[in-house]
Amino acid sequence: MSKLIHIGFGNIVNADKIISIVSPEAAPIKRMVQKAREDGTSVDATQGRKTKAVIVMENGMLVLSALLPETICARTQTESENVLDET
Repeated sequence: MSKLIHIGFGNIVNADKIISIVSPEAAPIKRMVQKAREDGTSVDATQGRKTKAVIVMENGMLVLSALLPETICARTQTESENVLDET
């Protein structure tokens, strides 16, 4: 079963498809985001807020979130622990 993670403002991603969760502050990440916007391979889930995390998905899509990477990571880990507890 797929694990779904809430990334803010009612937006959800499949945790099994996440490659990395990074801060958008570094220049290479800014270039990645700009290229993804130009290519149409980005999903802006910030609801007009400042982008605080960039989620890189398996299929090459970038998901922009207004939550901090640490927050998303904690939600991912909490979900994983809940799944382990149920088995």
